[in-house]
Amino acid sequence: MAQLFDRSSNALARMSLVLTGLIVIALGVTLDQLQRSPWVTRQGQRADQPVPFSHKHHVEGLGLQCQYCHTTVEKSSYAGIPPTKTCMNCHAQIWTNAALLEPVRHSWATGESLAWTRVHDLPDFVYFSHEIHVNKGIGCATCHGRVDQMPLMYAQNTLQMEWCLDCHRNPAKNLRPTSQIYNMAWQAPSRDRPVWCAAAPGETGVPTAQSVRCTAVDPAAAGVQLASLAWSPSAPHPLTGADSAAALPVALAYRKFTSQDDLGHFLLDHYKIKSPKDLTSCDTCHR
Repeated sequence: MAQLFDRSSNALARMSLVLTGLIVIALGVTLDQLQRSPWVTRQGQRADQPVPFSHKHHVEGLGLQCQYCHTTVEKSSYAGIPPTKTCMNCHAQIWTNAALLEPVRHSWATGESLAWTRVHDLPDFVYFSHEIHVNKGIGCATCHGRVDQMPLMYAQNTLQMEWCLDCHRNPAKNLRPTSQIYNMAWQAPSRDRPVWCAAAPGETGVPTAQSVRCTAVDPAAAGVQLASLAWSPSAPHPLTGADSAAALPVALAYRKFTSQDDLGHFLLDHYKIKSPKDLTSCDTCHR
């Protein structure tokens, strides 16, 4: 009986199996890279907005603090989008006839909200709380990038699950003193730029993260125990609002930190942050 297949058929069959495997692997790698690409994550993309609002101009140029517009960032899961009235607090007096701000004036006159496009838009099944992150030492720039240097807002990070888990597995690398949460220019401590921190006794009704006092000035050399990096002894304490005399404990054991890892683990302990095992459990974000 004549052979139905040539002797080379076995080799062709093996080659086809290998080729199919390579195609499947290449397709998997391509899809994996695609779902991490800016085409999916929208990193670096500047969305069309009804008004080209410049964070750089308002934050770096004018010195507005984040909380002026995002009023609920410390007490709610949402940072909050400012109403038109917030814009008109200034623009009822300056740039009153600028064509660029016509949508703002129209919104104020008609009561219709401006239709802003969300830049940092998480899936509906993800629960994210700004409140807990801000009050536990995560700075705005950690997630949103240097907003004060963005003429037009864009997403600097992917905000994908693996990006969140990377921080949750090792929160120490991103923790900072609570007085520096809104400081966009905050830099981690180093040998040339040390930070001294001390933990004050716990106070009733005061968040644990606010019991840590940090300063960029050596307390021993200064002869004064500063309560925060950006606080003057003659001014009220930036966290508690108390007078300086009341805000400064008589004796605090300050520690010098020259690396983010050491500072982060110190803050991790005193901020009473959950362990990575607890932070990476599914019900942390998925409710």
